[in-house]
Amino acid sequence: MMENIGLGLSLFFTLQNFVAIGVGVMIGVIIGSIPGLTATMAVALALPFTFSLPPVTGILLLVGIYKGGIFGGSISAILIRAPGTPAAACTTLDGYPMARRGEAGKALQMALYASCIADVISNLALIFLAGTIASFALEFGPPEYFWLIAFSLTIVISISGSSLTKGIISGLLGVLLSTVGLDLVYGTQRLTFDNFNLMGGIGYIPLLIGLFAIPEVIEFYLQRASPLNVSSSDRSRVSWAEFKRCLPTIVRGSFIGVALGSVPGIGATAASFLSYGEARRNSKTPETFGRGEIKGVAAAESGNNGVAGATLIPLLALGIPGDVVTAVILGAFMLQGLTPGPLMFQDNIDLIYALFCGMIVASVFLFGSGLFAIRYFAKITDVPRHILIPLVLLFCVFGSYAVQNQMFDVLIMLCFGVLGFLMARIGMSTPPLLIGFILGPLFEDNLRRSYLIANDASVFVRSPICWFFIAATVLSLFIGLRKEFQSAKAARERAAAGA
Repeated sequence: MMENIGLGLSLFFTLQNFVAIGVGVMIGVIIGSIPGLTATMAVALALPFTFSLPPVTGILLLVGIYKGGIFGGSISAILIRAPGTPAAACTTLDGYPMARRGEAGKALQMALYASCIADVISNLALIFLAGTIASFALEFGPPEYFWLIAFSLTIVISISGSSLTKGIISGLLGVLLSTVGLDLVYGTQRLTFDNFNLMGGIGYIPLLIGLFAIPEVIEFYLQRASPLNVSSSDRSRVSWAEFKRCLPTIVRGSFIGVALGSVPGIGATAASFLSYGEARRNSKTPETFGRGEIKGVAAAESGNNGVAGATLIPLLALGIPGDVVTAVILGAFMLQGLTPGPLMFQDNIDLIYALFCGMIVASVFLFGSGLFAIRYFAKITDVPRHILIPLVLLFCVFGSYAVQNQMFDVLIMLCFGVLGFLMARIGMSTPPLLIGFILGPLFEDNLRRSYLIANDASVFVRSPICWFFIAATVLSLFIGLRKEFQSAKAARERAAAGA
């Protein structure tokens, strides 16, 4: 074993590997911070460049871009409420309110600390638990996935805002919108209104940008938005006391990210919202979430970055991509003539150890690149609002158009921008709509696949995993609803005392 580790270290410790990681992380941070340009897109565009590189160098370049892109999305989410990546959508809930009250530096720092800690925990899980977690993930079939998604959907209660009823309606609207397009089983059209542009469903990126960024643009031009209170003189920093207070949230979010990342198909966005929901549920002051609570930023960023290393667990151990990005990375392995899976741990163990070393080093580069990005990207807010807002709108249009190169996506973005603005006017939270839209297809797909497999409702209680998630779902609903009713009762009592 020590000989294999030595071979892996000698394979990794070359200048080009360090350069590849550094360049990859920086590219990822920059691309991730631009709304609409996702980490997936960046990794896919970089894939052809790895063909002429050594296997370790090429794969570490893509891993660096992936890790940098996940963190980079939080920068624009905090500064201008336009998530650079889908996984950063949850970060806007508390990051942007912190920026509005002059604590952008603190929010960005906490996002960086949470991202790096979660990344390290995720990497350690990959190194030490890959085989165990991958074998557990193999136990998941459609019924187990169904109950996992059902449990994840209960976080709608935690992100519903001031009104539980409006939050549930928003979440159901998201689920309904996720059904637009062709039927998953029969291929028939659903809610397309004979528009061929909708046959592939509503674009995820246009919906995301429209819901979160465009309402701010509309608010500005209606002269209802207060000026952003951030400048280069912002000296807010995360204190040691705040870091200690957030550390349990970060660790919990990291493990949530590892757990969901190791199960193929779930993704960083769901992990981010689930981590956020659990942080709010376990908080003694849940009413502060959504209003600039630093724990909310820590929870969101630890959840989505905890996925980054864990998605490689099923890829390396079983040859099964954990998400879209690792499917692209699988392509890089195949370009190099390598086949991930159990045999790779026998035939190319030195390469595995080299990749493990590179992922740990990538966490260090992520911290350095993040500090650099925080220092210079925050200067975006020095730009006067009458110049910044049109630039934000330009990036929104560009990001929506760039996904499929069609103007219909720009129209979709504008429609959801108006919808997001109207929802804000009536006090309806938009995050439940987003999480319903994300998890809706997974919920429906696994429900219908379960019935197609067994044609019997007993399939949903066939295994201990099903029962575990059934119990978790019921418990989550009970705790969430009880807290919401208690908060509503307390609010009514305060209102009555004030009257």
